Amino acid sequence: MRIAFYAPLKAPDHPVPSGDRQMARLLIEALEFAGHTVELASSLRAFCATPDPAHYEALAAGATTEGMRIEQAWQSAGVPDVWFTYHPYYKAPDLLGLVLAQRAGIPYITAEASYSVRRNEGVWRQTQDTIVEAVQRATVNLCFTERDASGLKFAAPNARLERFSPFIKPAAKPVKQLNDPLRLITVAMMRPGDKLESYRMLADVLVLLGELPWTITIVGDGPAAPDVRQLFSSIQPSRIHWAGQVAPQDVPAVLAQADLYVWPGFGEAYGLAYLEAQAAELPVVAQRIAGVPEAVRDGETAMLTEPGDVAAFANAIAKLLTDANLRQHMGERGRAFVTTERSLEAAAQRLDKILAEVVHV
Repeated sequence: MRIAFYAPLKAPDHPVPSGDRQMARLLIEALEFAGHTVELASSLRAFCATPDPAHYEALAAGATTEGMRIEQAWQSAGVPDVWFTYHPYYKAPDLLGLVLAQRAGIPYITAEASYSVRRNEGVWRQTQDTIVEAVQRATVNLCFTERDASGLKFAAPNARLERFSPFIKPAAKPVKQLNDPLRLITVAMMRPGDKLESYRMLADVLVLLGELPWTITIVGDGPAAPDVRQLFSSIQPSRIHWAGQVAPQDVPAVLAQADLYVWPGFGEAYGLAYLEAQAAELPVVAQRIAGVPEAVRDGETAMLTEPGDVAAFANAIAKLLTDANLRQHMGERGRAFVTTERSLEAAAQRLDKILAEVVHV
């Protein structure tokens, strides 16, 4: 099939790295792995950071112009078989796909669409109405988490929903090294909001680890970098390696040098970094919060603690630091989990099966 792909929040060719951009690229690769031809329909960013009517009106006008451009391009190149929109939500509605798909008479598919009653304020009420209509009319909606599926069932009870788990392209099996002291690691952008809150909790957790032997590598950068460094200022500097931003293709090698992945995960949709850590045979310590449980196997590949419980989080890290057999067992289970259930190949097979069921070309 020829598939027109669109990501309203951040196009796969956007210059700034993020989990959203990474998943967009992975979906394209999985679709191509399954034998389909994927064309980037548009790089238009329909991002409403605040519920500002003027900003939204400008976006809508831009979408109208962009839609005309796409239809003109289709006149010469031909209409695609499917329109596929990744991650429409209240701040980034799809202002292109449904309209163009209906005009062209082709199936419309969403992946990781979400709806939240809490966000019905100002223009965001309008963007959420747009999402509900898209989900209701979509041929199928791929839900990455149970939380997203529940929200869509509430808003659009008659919509067709299919569960589709987040995935990565696992790197080769890592060559583990002996670290003395053991090395913790986290990989996360440094920005205000949930990311900064996770860094705040992690700093508090590390203080509670006391004299246990450990160091930590912190991979990431961003506008909140000075605030993050200040949060860790009470920790002995020799324990912390600030790695800065690391290119996505180099992250697996950095993870392979560590022993344990630690990240609280406030506000995580699911967290691709958790999957990458497990692929590198790292046990994970995180909170049982947001979409994190969708990316790990609690008690098998990860230890999840209750939200906000700093002491419990510290105790989970301490347990893994002092139990080599448990670390090895959880690390091996994590690698097996990702390579068998959350790999590019597994995702491609699942996508192809869904497409074959709902799209008739």
